Amino acid sequence: MDKIYAVILAGGSGTRFWPLSRETWPKQMLQIVGEDTLLRQSVRRLNGFIPLDRVLIVTTEKLGQDIKIHLNVFGKNANQIKVIKEPCGRNTAPAIGLASLYVKKIDPEALVLIMPSDHLIKKVHEFENDVRKAVEGAEKGYLVTFGIQPNKPETGYGYMKVQKESVPGLTLRKLHKFVEKPDRETAKTYLKEGNYFWNSGIFLWKVSKIMGEIERYMPDMHRGLERIEESLGTDKERETIEAVYSEMDSQSIDYGVLEKSYDVLTLPASFDWSDVGNWPALDDVLEHDAHGNIVRGNAIGLDNHNSILFGSNRLLATIGLKDMVVVDTPDATFISPKERTQEVKKVVEELKRNGKEEHSVHRTVERPWGSYTVLEKGDRYKIKRIVVKPHEKLSLQVHRHRSEHWVVISGTAKITRNGEVYYVHPNESTYIPVSTRHRLENPGKVPLQIIEVQNGDYVEEDDIERFEDEYGR
Repeated sequence: MDKIYAVILAGGSGTRFWPLSRETWPKQMLQIVGEDTLLRQSVRRLNGFIPLDRVLIVTTEKLGQDIKIHLNVFGKNANQIKVIKEPCGRNTAPAIGLASLYVKKIDPEALVLIMPSDHLIKKVHEFENDVRKAVEGAEKGYLVTFGIQPNKPETGYGYMKVQKESVPGLTLRKLHKFVEKPDRETAKTYLKEGNYFWNSGIFLWKVSKIMGEIERYMPDMHRGLERIEESLGTDKERETIEAVYSEMDSQSIDYGVLEKSYDVLTLPASFDWSDVGNWPALDDVLEHDAHGNIVRGNAIGLDNHNSILFGSNRLLATIGLKDMVVVDTPDATFISPKERTQEVKKVVEELKRNGKEEHSVHRTVERPWGSYTVLEKGDRYKIKRIVVKPHEKLSLQVHRHRSEHWVVISGTAKITRNGEVYYVHPNESTYIPVSTRHRLENPGKVPLQIIEVQNGDYVEEDDIERFEDEYGR
């Protein structure tokens, strides 16, 4: 396994789990199932056979910094993970192609394991064993897909039709064709035939093989990747990626390569798997009460059946629900019959059209130095609770359209204001005028908590100009 690299695709927005998921905090960064988030579970899944210095995460420019913060739980080893930022989302083919260039530069004959960041696999040992089986095919020059044995006539997944017998000398089967999401009757037929598998979106191949297949079946994209490859390690690298990516077609690796290649094998997976694709999918992975309900957080229900309740800070109480989903967050509540939860995407689209920020951010936002929570917002003002971790500090910055008034609740604040440095203690306050260079820092051993009142003509988060920043923003 010394030659395997892992590429984790983490650029999705996860709109199907709104309002828990947002553009700036999508599904892969949520702790929905298990004791950690889906992304961190994906990284931990590799522990023991693919070290962190051979793990690459592909995400968007917007999510890149937050994902790096999200990985800080891995301590000093977190910096070994390479985070590749796409300038814009272009589906899985360009993302895989871009990551492959970085692997190829290190080892042109390396094997690459492709994994989504937001899927659930509990039987990690079986997953590792299956990867080892897939290596046999990848080393012989095949593109290996991982197929999941269906246990119900699922209409929400793509299927793969495979040969019933294994390829001689391997535990893999020849893939005949990919099948789009079927209707229910067709899915029942697939289930009976026994040689149809769900497409897990997990793949394994040699980096040289996938680059050769991209050149054969996606020549325009390959020419763009060649331009990027020439720039790697130079001061033109980021500029070239941004220019080339904007010209690439948005296309999946399945459609662009796998459906056309003659060298695709499928491994019938022995591990459990769920893409946790929507709210009803939780029925398959979370525990139910005696009436088939899933109840999480600050929620109670009376006479409910087969419903999903996710509570937040305030109490969520329901009576007499059947086959419903109710999700409450500090700034949004979602209520829908289970059978219509896929339409939550339409809600997100409507929020975007109306300029509502609830599609994008939560009230509480994680930052490398701590977090902030928007307590209230109105015309020309915003009130926040800011928490700064011990020995951390915000950037040296200036705002052109707002002033800030800070009241310390707990801890001690070290303030830099136009070159002056001073300390503010609990029950004390300070004022930062418009266009004043300033910095907030926690020099102590306990979290610093302040209340910030912003006032001005514009109080959005992009009114910030940084001069010095510990986190490279």
